Amino acid sequence: METIELTFTLNQREVTVSVAPNRRLLDILREELHLTGTKEGCGIGECGACTVLLNGRTVNSCLILAGQAQGSEIITIEGVEKAGGKLHPLQESFLEKGAVQCGFCTPGMVLSALALLRKNSTPNVDEIREAISGNLCRCTGYKQIVEAIQAAAGKLQRK
Repeated sequence: METIELTFTLNQREVTVSVAPNRRLLDILREELHLTGTKEGCGIGECGACTVLLNGRTVNSCLILAGQAQGSEIITIEGVEKAGGKLHPLQESFLEKGAVQCGFCTPGMVLSALALLRKNSTPNVDEIREAISGNLCRCTGYKQIVEAIQAAAGKLQRK
């Protein structure tokens, strides 16, 4: 089978992989690069479990073909933590507010929240709900997730 060579920035490091052009970014991340924090839920872009940041925008990695990643900057949940393995304020707040239950949706939720907070450092509840509207959670009822994002916004304001 024909392969293409992709080079892109992943979590602030340049990577090159040789893959079939019809591979999904989700599969490349999980199977080729062994970054398993990005989850596959539905496989059709409906649940948000596979959310990553592609050039600063949230995308469902199950819908991105290999070639679309060429030259891009991609951030996965593994790239959110701070230097030295310290949790990002978003991750801290998710833990503190009980926004992590089964954890399956958490990587996508954190990345959607990160994209929001990079654009809007003081979002209101409606803006937070809109930002995470593409991420489904079966456990929390969203209340704790919204509270966690609000708390993280406050922490980031104080830094």
